[in-house]
Amino acid sequence: MKKLIYIEKEVKEHPRTKAITNKFKNSKIIYIDRYSEVFNKRNQNFSLQKKNPALILAKKHKNYLHKTPTNYGIGNQYNYYFSYMYNCVFDCKYCFLQGLYSSANYVVFVNYEDFMSEMKIIAKKLVNKKITFFSGYDCDSLAYEPFSGFIENVLKSFSTIKNAELEVRTKSTFIKPFLKNKIDNVIIAFSFTPERFSNYYEAGVPSVKKRIQALQTLSDLGWKVGFRFDPIVVYEGWKEDYHKLFKSLFSNINNKLIHSVSFGNLRFPNNVYKRIIKNNPTEKLFFNVIKSKAGYETDNYTDVNKYCRKKLNDYIEDKKIFSNY
Repeated sequence: MKKLIYIEKEVKEHPRTKAITNKFKNSKIIYIDRYSEVFNKRNQNFSLQKKNPALILAKKHKNYLHKTPTNYGIGNQYNYYFSYMYNCVFDCKYCFLQGLYSSANYVVFVNYEDFMSEMKIIAKKLVNKKITFFSGYDCDSLAYEPFSGFIENVLKSFSTIKNAELEVRTKSTFIKPFLKNKIDNVIIAFSFTPERFSNYYEAGVPSVKKRIQALQTLSDLGWKVGFRFDPIVVYEGWKEDYHKLFKSLFSNINNKLIHSVSFGNLRFPNNVYKRIIKNNPTEKLFFNVIKSKAGYETDNYTDVNKYCRKKLNDYIEDKKIFSNY
């Protein structure tokens, strides 16, 4: 099946556009004025597109970075997230992206240098502050890396930003960009749910075992790593499953190189939740989500927080544990 690639005319001659399209030998290319004319069309079928997503190469013109929600962070006071790409290679049933966008096609903004420039501007403005930049909000940071090369590009200059950290969040085991020299202010954070849950609800995601093996390789090379249990999903037997997961992770990874551990709940903005329910009307995963001030979320903070704090404290000091509820 041919790969359908839409290219904004403005980036038609961009070297990165050519580098990416050259990786698809069997493709059909269509030139467009703006990515939104394809990506934002109404009445698209997300589930159907997910089976063979088109690729859209575009230029981002503004809003390269955004402030994170106030309760979202891993220790630093100033926190920003960015998305060089829209949509994800994986197909997790609980992912908010299926309700955020009407299209499952991939958008890659090829002007990577502008993201990096914005990070440097913010770091300069907050020169005496500690900052974290989060990659992997609207996509998985590494799952599309073999085609995009985004993280490899960012790593070349991020070490020069002395007052900031970069979190690369992923479920992918593609760790080639990190097999060279480690960078002290970069954290590679892997997201996990228990194996039994992941096998059913996280289509395309590498197994827990393979992700742990990738973490072992990275920690052996001296990289700082993070564990992300976000969301913690409550179901029958969840405590036993998460206990098994915690034990597997902490028994295989050098504790000194674990930068942080975080956990959060299943949560969706109002409009996102309504789209997800429309696309998944019988999905049991969403039955325990209730209406809240922020949208829809699971109402189990006390039980989850108590359990996670107690179990995680058996393995790591409390100052490295963060709740994103």
